[in-house]
Amino acid sequence: MHILASGLRFPEGPVAMLDGSVILVEIERGTLTRVLPNGHVEVVAQLGDGPNGVAIGPGGKAYVCNNGGFEWISGGGRLRSGAQSQDYSSGRIEVVDLATGKFERMYDRCGDHALKGPNDIVFDNHGGFWFTDLGKRRGRVIDFGGVYWARADGSEIREVVHGMFTPNGIGLSPDGNTLYVAETVTGRLWSWEVIAPGTLRKRAWPAQYGATLVAGIGGQVRFDSLAVTAAGNICVAALDSCSVVEISADGGKATHHPMPDLLVTNLCFGGPDMRTAFVTLSHQGLLAVSDWPEAGLRLNYQE
Repeated sequence: MHILASGLRFPEGPVAMLDGSVILVEIERGTLTRVLPNGHVEVVAQLGDGPNGVAIGPGGKAYVCNNGGFEWISGGGRLRSGAQSQDYSSGRIEVVDLATGKFERMYDRCGDHALKGPNDIVFDNHGGFWFTDLGKRRGRVIDFGGVYWARADGSEIREVVHGMFTPNGIGLSPDGNTLYVAETVTGRLWSWEVIAPGTLRKRAWPAQYGATLVAGIGGQVRFDSLAVTAAGNICVAALDSCSVVEISADGGKATHHPMPDLLVTNLCFGGPDMRTAFVTLSHQGLLAVSDWPEAGLRLNYQE
């Protein structure tokens, strides 16, 4: 492992690009940022508030989950997020033209319900995308989150799962038939069968959220975002454990990959053979690069 970039303001949502650069967000700084192969950092767009997860979609544009903003806790040169920011307005999905930095708001509500804190995003092979809404925390009050599906042209958004407790990372199996969601506070990984674009098969009560529990690691481990390997393993960034936890699709095996940071928030795969992992070490504001034991899954629109 080596450090490609430092001084980032709580990086998240890395996306490996064909030119060798990495697109990511700096949540505290409010930017969509590009890290070049030589480590040089440049701002692509000043989005404001709390840009969080990123995915490349149709036309090569970046689709960004903006959580609307956190309060920030700093100390010893480290950052961590707190409750909803005092100037919070709303959560939303924004679309950024990477060539110009211009962006537009695509979704900020679903029907009568405002989005609270969109967090992570993944495109399916039908031109739509799934995303999580983490919810928001204000003092003693917590908004529950959920899972949404939306069309990339702005024409439709659906709330597919509601009432989840801090849903965070989201990803699809290699065949696109299984949706995975990592839940932060509980440290659990859930899955559903995808039966049509924007539609999940839900298990009957008492299955929580109508989902299948893939794994719960236990101990003082919270789950953040995730990436899937070409073999179908789910790699979850594990807060508080200084690791990425790689979980088999059946939940029967979990391998811890140590990372030198207390707040490991996300990873993506890139490189010619998809065996290069780019990992955001957010507490210290670092983007790390590491060889991975297996190839990562090439995402839809990751040409």
